Amino acid sequence: MTALTVDHVPDNGRGWDDLVRIWEETDAPEGCKVEIIEGIVTVAPPPANTHNLAAARLQRQLYAKLSDDWEIVQTQGITVPGRSGLYIPDLAVIPAAALEAPGHRVAAEEARLVVEITSRDNANHDRVAKAHGYAQAEVPLYLLLDPWHSGRPTATLFGEPEGGTYRMLESVEYGATLALPEPFDLKIDTGTLPTG
Repeated sequence: MTALTVDHVPDNGRGWDDLVRIWEETDAPEGCKVEIIEGIVTVAPPPANTHNLAAARLQRQLYAKLSDDWEIVQTQGITVPGRSGLYIPDLAVIPAAALEAPGHRVAAEEARLVVEITSRDNANHDRVAKAHGYAQAEVPLYLLLDPWHSGRPTATLFGEPEGGTYRMLESVEYGATLALPEPFDLKIDTGTLPTG
């Protein structure tokens, strides 16, 4: 992963709009993920095959429970200006109406659920920075799939955001079932998710 450091203090002329402009103009190789994490524009290589497989398997389970007015997206820019962040979660459940607007991003508070799957090189972004960003934006549910967690792959569901912090609702090791509450009412079989 590479990073472009940007001074993001709004009073010096390098505020949120400048960060977004740099994000939009970053010419990264195809498949790379360009994000703004705590005021730093980052470029990550394309995810591993097992990472994509985990996203696809979870997406299939989620679609079985969603009504037609919600969509599941994999490459959607999610803005969290209060944390100087523009994330691209591995999956996000967003109202279809929010995706009809022109552009490449939506406000994080539009999402009902965001899912991040850690990669070996960026796990702390997903575990810490993005968790705080999504909580500050009051995204109701944050699912962290962490195949790199201390040698024991885990799935952790966070919810009830308050003051930029989530409450952990449930955490299981891969192989167990994790329950997503309404409107999903879904039991995720984490045993189907690849590790590594």
